[in-house]
Amino acid sequence: MLRKDLRISLGDYRHIVDAAQRELREHDVVERIYQGDHSVWKPRPDEIANRLGWLTSPRTMMGFLNELQDLADEVTGDGYTRALLLGMGGSSLAPEVLRKTLGVRPGYLDLSILDSTDPAAVQYHTARLDPSKTLFIVSTKSGTTVETISFFTYFYNWVSAVTGQENAGKHFIAITDPHSTLAKMADTCGFRRVYLNDPDIGGRYSALSHFGLVPAVLMGADVRFLLNRALQMRPATDTMGGSAPHDDTGILLGTIMGALAGAGRDKMTLVTSALVEPFGAWIEQLIAESTGKEAKGVIPVIGEALGPPEAYGPDRFFVCLCLEWDRSCGNVKLDALERAGYPVVYLYMKDLYDLGRQFFLWELATAVAAYFLKINPFDQPDVEAAKVRAGLMLDHYRKEGTLPPEDPMLSSEGIKVFGTNARTMDRVLQAFLAEAGERSYAALQVYVKPSEKTCSALQYLRERIRDRYHIATTVGFGPRFLHSTGQLHKGGPGGGFFIQFTADDLVDVPIPDRVGSAVSSITFGVLKMAQVMGDRQALVEKGRPVMRFHFEKDVDEGLRSLAATI
Repeated sequence: MLRKDLRISLGDYRHIVDAAQRELREHDVVERIYQGDHSVWKPRPDEIANRLGWLTSPRTMMGFLNELQDLADEVTGDGYTRALLLGMGGSSLAPEVLRKTLGVRPGYLDLSILDSTDPAAVQYHTARLDPSKTLFIVSTKSGTTVETISFFTYFYNWVSAVTGQENAGKHFIAITDPHSTLAKMADTCGFRRVYLNDPDIGGRYSALSHFGLVPAVLMGADVRFLLNRALQMRPATDTMGGSAPHDDTGILLGTIMGALAGAGRDKMTLVTSALVEPFGAWIEQLIAESTGKEAKGVIPVIGEALGPPEAYGPDRFFVCLCLEWDRSCGNVKLDALERAGYPVVYLYMKDLYDLGRQFFLWELATAVAAYFLKINPFDQPDVEAAKVRAGLMLDHYRKEGTLPPEDPMLSSEGIKVFGTNARTMDRVLQAFLAEAGERSYAALQVYVKPSEKTCSALQYLRERIRDRYHIATTVGFGPRFLHSTGQLHKGGPGGGFFIQFTADDLVDVPIPDRVGSAVSSITFGVLKMAQVMGDRQALVEKGRPVMRFHFEKDVDEGLRSLAATI
């Protein structure tokens, strides 16, 4: 199929996708989605009927742009030069995409994101920011996200120490749902602004709502232009009923995703132009958390370098997201994959502001894919398990002064290994992955501060695993990934082999028990380790194979030494 914005090569799967398209038409699926019909996905409306606000959000948000611009003018006029967004998952990923792709317009706020409980990550921002010139964006739908509230109490106390508690609140704004705990805290602490988002929008579908657009306005993005691009995806009548959309690309993409997953090709491998590479992390969360449930799902694979056809198993399909003038985006290797029979979809963007269209396109595609998988794309039934178990670990720490003890099964040269029966370090990964089948995948879960060196070492390790075992690999930095791919890991189709990486913290940072208090019961290092242990327990209880490497010395060197054993 050839269009200006789309090229598709499906090989032997053409007839499967054709049949799926006929099914969509016969059951009026797209029209029913725009009408807000919950029965597209499930007989009951629970967590569906109240999660469809994203369908109208691009139009709704147009009415808030003047108000948001007033905030940007106000804070820059008051001498603020930086902003730090405190959030996780759906609250942080869209702003991060827009910051990394569109950049900062001169005279606006230089936005950074904090979505890691690693103490070094927290300390990094403390060391580089001037609290008197920084606006903090506290962003959480529920208003109770433990990481976000921990960030808030820490930075509120930090700002108070410099400006005085009576002035600290003007350095903070909140984005949350109406009546949330955060909304009440913001009122008590005298926040400069509180933006109450439409509660009918789930976190991962919130890019084109206050969660994505307040930060975008603050860094000077042309949000009206961004929203107009998204509105190209809406039905011609721009209502919740009836007519066909202007743009059917998202519908077609979702049909392909759902049909291929049903046929066993459930590893969607994303390739992008370098300038839009950050968009992959947002797509990863949207697809993983929306489809990974009821032992089904599409497993998004981002950041994995392309290899030759013989490096892949029969579970892959590829999506290439390219700026239309950048035809160098993996072309030679993707051509080889096409010739080998792998399904490949090319999506072409006009420019970077076409991200507005892409946000809506992928939301719609994911909802359509979920129809074919017969799942609810708006709930996350398995996420709570890891949170509960991490909470139990913290309860143990508060009572005993230490986390539950763990004994390594193997220890050598500054690396401790937990959850393995291997007797030697040079065989430990091979022993763990020995049971991996052709449709398995390896999930590398890394609880350290992200850096270029660490990412390079992880890339080397995942390529070694892929080329040796011909399985997909994913990488997630914790605890961030718990809010993105964590649902997929516990509720998805299985086949995952989970490898945790932890390290000694060179520094630690206390978390105040509450705003205005110097009392601290736990640190960010303890919180992070409790999340490691809680997620491991949740995975084990789901029957997922898990092991952990703990590095007492250099993390990057340790990762490369492990890769060399494969």
